[in-house]
Amino acid sequence: MRLAFLAIPLLILAACSGDGGASAGNSAAPVAGAQAPAGKQWHEVVSTKDVGVHVMGNPNAPIKLVEYGSRGCPVCGAFAREGYDPLIKNYIDTGKVSLEFHEYMVHGAPDLAASLLGLCVPTSAYFPVLEQMYADQETLNGNLQKNYDALQPKLQGMKPAQALTALANAAGYIDFMKKRGLPEAKAQACLNDQAKAEKLTNAMQKAQEDDNVTSTPTFFINGDRINSTSWSGLKAALVAHGA
Repeated sequence: MRLAFLAIPLLILAACSGDGGASAGNSAAPVAGAQAPAGKQWHEVVSTKDVGVHVMGNPNAPIKLVEYGSRGCPVCGAFAREGYDPLIKNYIDTGKVSLEFHEYMVHGAPDLAASLLGLCVPTSAYFPVLEQMYADQETLNGNLQKNYDALQPKLQGMKPAQALTALANAAGYIDFMKKRGLPEAKAQACLNDQAKAEKLTNAMQKAQEDDNVTSTPTFFINGDRINSTSWSGLKAALVAHGA
């Protein structure tokens, strides 16, 4: 596995994507909701579609929201902190909308370490851990910024798994996951999973080539690209698609 992006300056943590404004298009007719399975709410229905791709909500939802997101991206974090709660309560839990989240490591190796750890939990815990990582993002990114200058010269001499572990420790990701029940030995094993790391990076390259995904967050609704990174812009697009 190649980790050529280990030398990327951490300054890019502050510039993952800007908001290009809403792109709601023409309004569609309102869609019908659906009842969740007995004893559950739709946000508790989560499946794995592919490596690094999880789906929350009604699998037959007429409105399919796709997000390409980076765990270290401040714009993604701001969106999640403002938007995930109303998105889940008002749209996903109605059965009208499903959310398909794709891991997209816009900041290279630091994001890859976070993604590998975020995927190191049961499917049912995937979205709660993702939301908690975004909630603590300022602290985690701050740790990484603070420790990166001293760490960076050592990274190129490390094996990939060693480098990912060093970055995860520098950011505090391993301690973060330990507090959520992930043993350190299992966290280390997940950071050593080079096959999964390759699949994640290959999927990212495919998204770049096939769908021109180059920044985070990038949203699609039923295949339509949404030119907004804010909750207000995405909400307008959901309503325009019938939510």
